[in-house]
Amino acid sequence: MENKLVSSWCKNVQTLPESYIFPPDERPGEIAVPLSGSSPIIDFNTDHALILQQVNKAGQDFGYFQVINHGISETLLEETVSVFKEFFNMPAEEQANYYSVDPNSKCRLYTSTYNYSNEDTHYWRDNLTHNCHPLEDNLPFWPEKPANYREVVSAYSVETKKLITKISDVISEGLGFEKGYLGGELSKVQLLSVNYYPPCPDPNLALGMHSHCDPNLFTVLYQGNVYGLQILKDGKWTGVEPLPNAFVVFIGCQLQIISNDKLKSVTHRAVTNPKEARVSVGTFVIPSSDCHIEPVSDLGKTSTKNPLYKAYQYKEFLHTYATKHGDFEAVLQFYKL
Repeated sequence: MENKLVSSWCKNVQTLPESYIFPPDERPGEIAVPLSGSSPIIDFNTDHALILQQVNKAGQDFGYFQVINHGISETLLEETVSVFKEFFNMPAEEQANYYSVDPNSKCRLYTSTYNYSNEDTHYWRDNLTHNCHPLEDNLPFWPEKPANYREVVSAYSVETKKLITKISDVISEGLGFEKGYLGGELSKVQLLSVNYYPPCPDPNLALGMHSHCDPNLFTVLYQGNVYGLQILKDGKWTGVEPLPNAFVVFIGCQLQIISNDKLKSVTHRAVTNPKEARVSVGTFVIPSSDCHIEPVSDLGKTSTKNPLYKAYQYKEFLHTYATKHGDFEAVLQFYKL
């Protein structure tokens, strides 16, 4: 394998390679530190009615929110980030066991994007992706090194699943749906996607990840304590402040459509850091490929009276999303009535 992983060769470079320098109009420019208090924050250890109200408002106004007091221990979060850092710092010959260009691989380590070989410019990141549940079915495909990988990531996956159920129920209830409406086929798959962004020689010229909306139902992201996440708000890129032990929840494209635009999916991207490596641990909540998606009424049972979008199967949406290169507005136009 020709090792293209940034983490395997970046320690030896002082300047940004040409293939990682974006055209002037795509560069992030000078990266400002995010303003404190600029994110909508939901405290899960507070009044339930207030949580519902805040989640609804954040989903409408921002397309994302941060969750604190969510029940996952600080120790487990630290252990999880530590094991991922250890994984991305393994010798190249160890990493080669997991490197794959097959999008259907059960456990896939790759660099930049799935489309690396056809990209004009590469993103300054490596990524590890695998399914989480059912654990007994997926665990055999997970990395065997570091030695504690499966133990720690299993514990993280179990706790994250509990949090996903809480978030799903809160969103359902806030929209007036039946509790559990967003469960079942709508949240069939829990996909772990771990991004590793090594220190970058020139963050003003590079990007960690392209701007995009998540095509799934929603995403639960642990971004750790190193800044790098930005969202597009009112036409400007705004930093998302890393809060201690918080999770960032992104409204996905499916939730925008199911809610008939009551909730909005948010465009986001990742920038890089000159001194510190950054690990972000994303969990994508994904419908089954045959899942039927359409705007629903407040009862959560029947089609809404004035739907803005036509019905489709999730696999159809993914195909459209791929052909439109993740341009959410173009995808939305395709499904709008």
